[in-house]
Amino acid sequence: MLERLSWKRIVVELLLFCLPALILSLFIGHLALLLLISVLSALLWHFYNLLKLSHWLWLDRSIMPPQGWGSWEPLFYGLRQMQQRNRQRRRELASLIKRFRSGAESLPDAVVLSTESGHIFWCNRLAQQMLGFRWPEDSGQQILNLIRYPQFAAFINKKAFSEPLTLQFNNGCYIEFRVMPYDEGLMLISARDVSQVRQLEEVRRKFFTNVSHELKTPLTVLQGYLEMLGAEEEVSPAIQQKALDSMQGQTERMSRLVNQLLVLSRIEAAPRYLLTETVNVPAQLEILSHEALILSAGKQQIHFDTDPHLQVLGNQEQLYSAMSNLVYNAINHTPEGTVINVVWKRTAKGALFSVSDNGPGIESEHIAHLTERFYRVDPSRSSKTGGSGLGLAIVKHALNHHDSHLNITSQPGKGSEFRFVLPEGLVIGKW
Repeated sequence: MLERLSWKRIVVELLLFCLPALILSLFIGHLALLLLISVLSALLWHFYNLLKLSHWLWLDRSIMPPQGWGSWEPLFYGLRQMQQRNRQRRRELASLIKRFRSGAESLPDAVVLSTESGHIFWCNRLAQQMLGFRWPEDSGQQILNLIRYPQFAAFINKKAFSEPLTLQFNNGCYIEFRVMPYDEGLMLISARDVSQVRQLEEVRRKFFTNVSHELKTPLTVLQGYLEMLGAEEEVSPAIQQKALDSMQGQTERMSRLVNQLLVLSRIEAAPRYLLTETVNVPAQLEILSHEALILSAGKQQIHFDTDPHLQVLGNQEQLYSAMSNLVYNAINHTPEGTVINVVWKRTAKGALFSVSDNGPGIESEHIAHLTERFYRVDPSRSSKTGGSGLGLAIVKHALNHHDSHLNITSQPGKGSEFRFVLPEGLVIGKW
């Protein structure tokens, strides 16, 4: 460990410079001249070290300080120690910034750091994707020039950040903004995509509206007949029987609606299955064929073309719900004399299930909406057949759990086909 520089050390060093002059003057004299030369040598020595220090300070501070001797050694050593400490602090600071950025990148929200005036100095990758920022090109840009919505400008300029701002972008997405002042003159702006939440709220609103509408008619009918039967006037047996039959029909309709709502709710709420259960689809279709014949009562010609050895992995209840709803829809929504073909076979892409008919068909503008809850092509006809508009919604969600989707093709006057393919990974046995 070097000693600290002191005036005593400087005096000793000066004496060492003068010592040769004293010794030499004993032999040749001229003490004053020799002492002057010694002092000048000492000055030149200090001037040389001063130049080295100046060169290091102004030209190349990235390298270590030069090596010093004598009284300059503690000074250069101290500078070397200070530089090492600074480098260590910079490494720690860089590591801290790296960890902060890594943590900010892993957040599920877009994060933007800006000054109080709105000039951006950092944002994470999600902000670049969600808000369309370019980094580092947009560094220093005014955020109001990048997010050009009057509501957002008013939100930032008002500086009342206790409540978030939800903004609908031009692409239809709903983005929720929150602003947190976290240091003097600095702001942290977080943004979250809440489009799915908004969609769920809209679905829930439509769901309650539709359920209320579906239940209103049968409840009104039941209430009317009950008031009639409870009146003091006598009611003829024929009218009583008609009222009882109508109430029974409306009760059955409500029961089917509630059962389908429970099935749909159970499928939607269920987690994704591991799909390790072996489903004997041919056996299920054998049961379904008998039920279809009973439901049709001979009005349609129903043909089942089933591969008796084709089994799959999946959830038996959900697959049966999907298949039975497609078959029942074909029976309920086609006229007498229609030919209905049900196919279960293996293809290069997986296991194909198809229900086709030569019925009246469906207009193209309806096809994209058929899997929506309570959607009906012909509401009056569905009410007569007892349809609730939930069957294809059940099919859609059941197939989603099996990595499949429903394909619908139809031509008015020529018929319709509803089909789905379970992926090859769910098929038991080799192709």
